Amino acid sequence: MSLLFETIKIENRQASNLIYHQKRLNQAQKALFGLAPNIDLKTHLQAPSDALYRCRVMYDRKIQSIEYLPYATKEIHTLKIVTSSLEYHYKYTDRTALNKLLETYSEYDDILIEKEGFISDTSIANVAFSDGTQWFTPTHPLLKGTMREKLLDEGFLKEKDIRKDDISSYTQVALMNAMIGFKTIDAKIE
Repeated sequence: MSLLFETIKIENRQASNLIYHQKRLNQAQKALFGLAPNIDLKTHLQAPSDALYRCRVMYDRKIQSIEYLPYATKEIHTLKIVTSSLEYHYKYTDRTALNKLLETYSEYDDILIEKEGFISDTSIANVAFSDGTQWFTPTHPLLKGTMREKLLDEGFLKEKDIRKDDISSYTQVALMNAMIGFKTIDAKIE
């Protein structure tokens, strides 16, 4: 089995949304290994400086490694809607299936995955759509991201089944993940 991982934003030596990363790690360990919570993320994180880092914690039954990588934002201007039956309920280091989809549509900045007739996620982020009043995120994402969960808990986002044909009725689109937070984008979606 491939290792699991958490990508945690660390800036000025502070980890963002750590409670949501801890929750997802605990859920994965319980579901996949039958383990009660046994890793306390905050005791393992020690950023080397006050810079902005993408901290990558790789684990299975225990932490296998922690990396602190400089972070550069990837700009998204084009998204290709791609139909796939991809399963990605847990955040695995093996992203072979996602990478193959990306390679197939390499002329686009990213892909927007349609699964069983409904929009789910891009290859790197959860997605949200605004009708001008409320932001909606797909009910069935490939992966329940930590920023998505936080914004749902806060009531900023509402879950909704979104079909490809529904996208044109929305006024804005946003991506969200641990590193970018919630970011409205001006992307062409095909």
